[in-house]
Amino acid sequence: MRILVTGRDGQVARSLAERAPSQHDVIFAQRPELDLADFDTIHRVIEAERPDLIFNVAAYTSVDKAESEPALAMAVNGTAPGVLARAAAEIGVGIVHLSTDYVFDGTLGRPYLETDPVSPINVYGETKLAGEQAVAASGARYAILRTAWVYSPFGRNFVKTILALAAQRDELTIVNDQWGCPTSAFDIADALFRIADRWAVDPQHGADAIYHLAGGGETNWAEFAREILAMSIAHGGKDAEVRGIPATDYPTPARRPSNSRLDSRRFAQLFGYVAPEWRASLAPMVRRLLA
Repeated sequence: MRILVTGRDGQVARSLAERAPSQHDVIFAQRPELDLADFDTIHRVIEAERPDLIFNVAAYTSVDKAESEPALAMAVNGTAPGVLARAAAEIGVGIVHLSTDYVFDGTLGRPYLETDPVSPINVYGETKLAGEQAVAASGARYAILRTAWVYSPFGRNFVKTILALAAQRDELTIVNDQWGCPTSAFDIADALFRIADRWAVDPQHGADAIYHLAGGGETNWAEFAREILAMSIAHGGKDAEVRGIPATDYPTPARRPSNSRLDSRRFAQLFGYVAPEWRASLAPMVRRLLA
């Protein structure tokens, strides 16, 4: 199967490059040839490459900066996915679109199901929700995969930030009242290829639906940081004291949901893939970053 991936340098794109199985021909398209803010480039690349499937994993991901750049965030996250999906429909191929837990307001007292009402509380979440809606309305065969708290050896993410801060400070103050499911970008890559494998056999399997895919278990940011540092110590890295604080003591331009937990059972039932418990995926990542 010939798979076109939007972007090349993002966490999930680079994880897809490492995890790509031999049965798939994976093509990565990024700026300037494919610019999600320049819709003409989308049509040109898809028409030129003629893929069998599209993974849209590129996005505007600066959650706080989106508050001051809503038009750009909407173009990349909200409008471009619809353009991609309509282009996919024109050549008769499917699209898998990566989305986020931030489409929810975080007030629910349990992990979110795909059927729970959406109500984003920041610009980033609003733009990602618009992207979901555009893909669903495009006429293309699609799957929307929501994930959360993504980390990897690549780019900027919480795990790399904590390791870097521990090398500079003896104490870190980290929010302890926002809960979620840390997710390895490698696990997301494995899930995306699971969809590709199933669609290669049956293109309608689980199509035209939203799924959640996040690491198993749950934690808060402060406990996540403590676990990162415990693994750091085990592999000869730095340590720091983590002091938990409420989100109200760490104001940011964009509000964050207090509950980002996602229930991933639907994806497991339809595609037979369960992401590992978050600590199991975190351990080799920390080891790799400290090597």
